[in-house]
Amino acid sequence: MAVVDDESIPANFSTSNSTHKKVVFHSPKANLSLDLRYIMESSLDNVPEPRVEFRELDLTEKGHLGLGICSDLVLREGQTVTFVLRIVPEKSVPAAQPTPEKAEELGVPYEKLLRGVSDLRPVEDPFLTKGLLRELLEGTNQYWNAWIRRSTYEGSWKEAVHRSALALKLLIFEPTGAIVASPTFSLPEYIGGTRNWDYRASWIRDSSFTLYALIRLGFTHEANAYMEFILDRLRTKNPDGSLSIMYTIHGENIFPEEELTHLDGHRGSKPVRIGNGAIDHVQLDIYGELYALYGMIPLQEVIDTRGLGWTVSTSRKRCEYGKPLSYDTWVAVREIVDFVITKLHEPDLSIWEVRNRHRHFTYSKIMMWVAIDRGLRLADKRSLPCPKRNEWLVARDSLYEEIMHKAWNPEKQFFAQSYEDQDVLDSALLIMPLVFFMTPSDPRFLSTLRQILRSPERGGLTSNGLVYRYDVNKTDDGVGGEEGTFCLCTLWCVEALARAGEYDKGMLTQAVAMFEDFLQYTNHLGLCTEEISAAGEALGNAVQGFTHVTLISAAYNLSRMQGKFKKI
Repeated sequence: MAVVDDESIPANFSTSNSTHKKVVFHSPKANLSLDLRYIMESSLDNVPEPRVEFRELDLTEKGHLGLGICSDLVLREGQTVTFVLRIVPEKSVPAAQPTPEKAEELGVPYEKLLRGVSDLRPVEDPFLTKGLLRELLEGTNQYWNAWIRRSTYEGSWKEAVHRSALALKLLIFEPTGAIVASPTFSLPEYIGGTRNWDYRASWIRDSSFTLYALIRLGFTHEANAYMEFILDRLRTKNPDGSLSIMYTIHGENIFPEEELTHLDGHRGSKPVRIGNGAIDHVQLDIYGELYALYGMIPLQEVIDTRGLGWTVSTSRKRCEYGKPLSYDTWVAVREIVDFVITKLHEPDLSIWEVRNRHRHFTYSKIMMWVAIDRGLRLADKRSLPCPKRNEWLVARDSLYEEIMHKAWNPEKQFFAQSYEDQDVLDSALLIMPLVFFMTPSDPRFLSTLRQILRSPERGGLTSNGLVYRYDVNKTDDGVGGEEGTFCLCTLWCVEALARAGEYDKGMLTQAVAMFEDFLQYTNHLGLCTEEISAAGEALGNAVQGFTHVTLISAAYNLSRMQGKFKKI
């Protein structure tokens, strides 16, 4: 770390007589250099610009690996300081700078001279001026306003839906189309606990649901970009024919997990982790989530025939949801379905990424059924060659029967978390009607839903209208420690109630109340975390993409169901 003169600030640009400084940070291990710059302003004529003075901050005794910087600021009315943190440009720039005196000598306005000289600098390293900051802010506002105006959503809770859409867009790495699960890492799922993970990677599961949500709102460009990203992964599958459950934003499947023991963590929650060891997990559900997205166009046709409100003809607008499926892509899809069929009777670690024993998780079995089902629908709807169609049909139907027999607890009348743990409830199974595995009016599903809606004291998973994933005291997930209620599960529960509400209006009323209560837990920007504590405190990584995906889906289906009842 070093404090040096800032040559990217034009000479005499500031009314301050002190030399303008910047802070440069360099990490040889990370091969990364950053600099911290600033611009001072005053909007009142009789108020001077504020002063900024940096001083060294040494926290090495507390475990920090390098020196830091700090500054004490005293701001009066009208004063502003804007800080800019960036990666240091690689290209060198000329040392010459324009001055008011030089502008006067040339007979041109200083601002014009400044713009001209700035144009000679690399595009990534212009002069940092008040005008540039204003242009950047205005351009940013214009971009995001124009982007969200493309939304086709006209349902209720539009503000919450659009705030969620903006959050999801911000999770997309535009150069590759990859979507990160969250931009943060190691924020605890329980204050002082050990469930602290790094979500700065692109999970196939999370990304597929994210694109499904954005497509529902009319944002198809992002869908095509992610499709290209995942197509590259399909072309370079693992040697055994599988996909990794997650990739880095550059498409790599190496994301080693390590603990930063020199850091205290948020409010003392240790360990602080970067990277994620789950990248090598066997999670067989990912193929169902991916193919639910890949089967988007025929799936809309299925939704139409089931009376769920889709009115756009996919034959008329078949490219609205993405590019047509090429033959080579279809062959890759077929290979994945064939791979899934070979794994039907194998255990895995599933959606919750448990870190001990493999089990036959019901959620994974459902999603494997989805993968085969969507493969069949793609073949039928687009008349694609399917040499193993009969084998796929037998596998899909036999898996369905297996789930109904091995996952169902006839004594307690609910679907269990796994074939092995018959007494354990899992709110991930609320996905059943959402992926059309089972109708929401099926007595078995309704019994499972009602059990989940009970309080933990009564054997359920719901507390104050918020839903836990499962009871950590009843099943060992290999992690240990406590956790909060899971936002994803709460919103899946809302959507399950909404779908069941088509047959029982009381459930629709319950879903609306539950959803509106949940919105009170979002922050002032409408952003959500991964979990919520019993006291209503935000927990886990933020912004959590999966939460915003399910918020959009819940609002969409609640609005749709409310509209159906208004027409009656």
